[in-house]
Amino acid sequence: MDEKSSTRKGPGFCSLRYGLALIMHFSNFTMITQRVSLSIAIIAMVNSTEQQNISNVSTEGPLADTLNNPSRSIKEFNTGASVYEWSPETQGIIFSSINYGIILTLIPSGYLAGIFGAKHMLGAGLLISSLLTLFTPLAANFGVILVIAIRTVQGMAQGMAWTGQFTIWAKWAPPLERSKLTSIAGSGVAFGSFIILCVGGLICQALGWPFIFYIFGSIGCVCCLLWFTVIYDDPMHHPCISVREREHIVFSLAQKPGSPRRSVPIKAMVRCLPLWAIFMGFFSHFWLCTIIITYLPTYISSVLHVNIRDSGVLSSLPFIAASSCTILGGQLADFLLSRNLLRLSTVRKLFSSLGLLLPSVCAMTLPFVTSSYMTTVILLILIPGTSNLCDSGFIINTLDIAPRYSSFLMGISRGFGLIAGIISSTATGFLISQNSESGWRNVFFLSAAVNMFGLVFYLTFGQAKIQGWAREENLTRL
Repeated sequence: MDEKSSTRKGPGFCSLRYGLALIMHFSNFTMITQRVSLSIAIIAMVNSTEQQNISNVSTEGPLADTLNNPSRSIKEFNTGASVYEWSPETQGIIFSSINYGIILTLIPSGYLAGIFGAKHMLGAGLLISSLLTLFTPLAANFGVILVIAIRTVQGMAQGMAWTGQFTIWAKWAPPLERSKLTSIAGSGVAFGSFIILCVGGLICQALGWPFIFYIFGSIGCVCCLLWFTVIYDDPMHHPCISVREREHIVFSLAQKPGSPRRSVPIKAMVRCLPLWAIFMGFFSHFWLCTIIITYLPTYISSVLHVNIRDSGVLSSLPFIAASSCTILGGQLADFLLSRNLLRLSTVRKLFSSLGLLLPSVCAMTLPFVTSSYMTTVILLILIPGTSNLCDSGFIINTLDIAPRYSSFLMGISRGFGLIAGIISSTATGFLISQNSESGWRNVFFLSAAVNMFGLVFYLTFGQAKIQGWAREENLTRL
C-alpha cells in the first residue's frame, strides 16, 4: 500500500499544478489592482482643497522627513489630467458600485462554472474587467453615472472570475496540497494591493492619474492571453501534464465519473450549520478587510497627515505582510496535516482563530497609539497580515465539506463577504463624517466585535468532514 502510494506521488513545486497556481496568482493580482486603483487615483481625481491643506502639515514620520518639498499639492500630482467635483457621498457610491456588481454574478457564475467549466468563464471575466479598466478615464469625462455603471459591470465580470477558481481547484488540488496551492493563488490579492498602493501615487505624480488605469488594464489583457493558453479545467485534458502528475492528482482526489448535470441540494445546504459557520466567517473577515483596502489611504492621510505619494507607499506596506502570511500560512497548514500533527478540523479552526482574533486586537489598539507614528504603522501592517491567515481556515473550508459544490458555495460565501463590505464601508463613511477621532475608534471597535461574533460561530459549528448531501453518490433533489 505504501509502495503504491509513493509511486503515485507527483512532482512538487516543479509541476503543472504549481504553475497553474502562479498563473492564478497573477490573475488575482491583476483583478485586485484594477479594483483598488480607484482608491488611490480618486485622491488626485477630486478637487479637494482640504486634502491639499492636509499634505502641507508637517509630520514626525520618517517618510515625510525624506521629502524635499512636502508641501506639494494634489493638483501638481495630476498635471494634464481632469479633476472632478465629486462629493464624499458620490465617492462612496462609486466605491460601493463594484461590490454590487460582484454580488449579482457570484452565485450564478459559481454554479455555471461547475457545469460548463471555469476556464472560459474566468478568462472572460478577467478580459471584460481589463477592458473596462482601460475605458474608466474616458468614462469619467462623460460623467459620474457612467463611471458607476462601468464599475458595476466590472464587478460583475470580476464576480465571474473570483468564483470560477474553486471549480478548477476542486479538480486540480490534491487534499494535502489545497492550503498550499490556494494560498499561492490567493496571495496575488495581497501582492496586487501592495503594488497598486505603492506605485499608484508615483504614477499620479509622474504621468497623471489616468495612467493607473491604462497600465493595469493593459497588464490584465496580457494576463488573459496567458490564461487562455495555459489553463485547462481539469488535469485529464491538459496536453502538457506528465502522466505521473496526472495519476497523482486523480488518485489523490479519487475522482469518479459522473454526469456534469447535477441538482443543487438547496434545502440541505440551508440546514447545514457547518456551512453557515463558513458564511459567518466570510462576513466577519470581509468586514474589516474591506475597510482596510478602501479606507487605508484616507486613514493614513488624515491621521498621519501625509500627501498622496506617501499615503500610497504607506498604504502598500500592510499588503507585504498579507501576501507573506497567506503563503506561509498555507505552507504551515499543509505541513501540520501531512505530518498528522493536527486533524483537518483543528487546522481550519486554528488558522481561522488567528486570522480573526489577532487583527481584532490590533484594530482595537490603533485608536490609543495615534500619537506614535511607528506603532501606528506597525499595527496597520499587522492587521491585513494576520487577517490573511484565514486563507488556510474557513476560506477554503468549502473544499473540505462539499468539494463538488465548492464553486457554487464560494459564490455564496463571497456574497456574504461583499454584503459585509458594503455595510462596513457605508458605516465607516457615516461614523468618520460625524467626528474623525471618535469615528475611527468606533469603526475599529465595531470591526473587532463583528470578528469575534464570526469566530465564536465558526468555532462552535465549523467542521471539516464532507457533508452527506455533498457526496458524489448523493443525488438529492430540491
